[in-house]
Amino acid sequence: MKYLHRPDLYSWTCFNLARNIDFNGFAWIHPQGNILIDPVALSNHDWQHLESLGGVNWIVLTNSDHLRSAKEIASQTYAKIAGPIGEKAYFPIPCDRWLSDGEEIVPGLKVMEMQGSKTPGELALLLEETTLITGDLVRSPIAGNLSILPEEKLLNPQQAIASVKRLAYLPKVEAVLVGDGWCIFRDGKQRLQELAVTL
Repeated sequence: MKYLHRPDLYSWTCFNLARNIDFNGFAWIHPQGNILIDPVALSNHDWQHLESLGGVNWIVLTNSDHLRSAKEIASQTYAKIAGPIGEKAYFPIPCDRWLSDGEEIVPGLKVMEMQGSKTPGELALLLEETTLITGDLVRSPIAGNLSILPEEKLLNPQQAIASVKRLAYLPKVEAVLVGDGWCIFRDGKQRLQELAVTL
């Protein structure tokens, strides 16, 4: 796994040929148990690295389109899975916990529900006020720039835009870690505000 901008954060990727973009998985190494977010498949090297860091306690899925390798990783590690409460009625795999707006998964990792995306109640996660982790709605197919899903994929474009503008008002965001594309490690609030004014 790759070191990120904090010593307790890691990432690994899987290149998607159809979309010509990286899909990213993230690991937060936490004293109460490590957390994976939207994990893609782990290479043997990444498995060994994760095990050396203490394995995994929780897998958080931002939406049902980001199941990726969660089920396989959970079956090998006995990690618990958390998903968005907005999809509880028809989520494709069992979850041990359902997350809603304002909750903390563990202290320091706050849940924000994004409305209007391609799935109801998609999650964004705010890590200790300064690192934002997004699922599908906010992405970065071009390095250094944030964008949102095409309008035709959105359940409600106006709600989606309002959700993005809510993120742009977060006061302390420095890094934006996207599930799809290039992550941004500096001036995250500025990039979010630049995105918001284009919508």
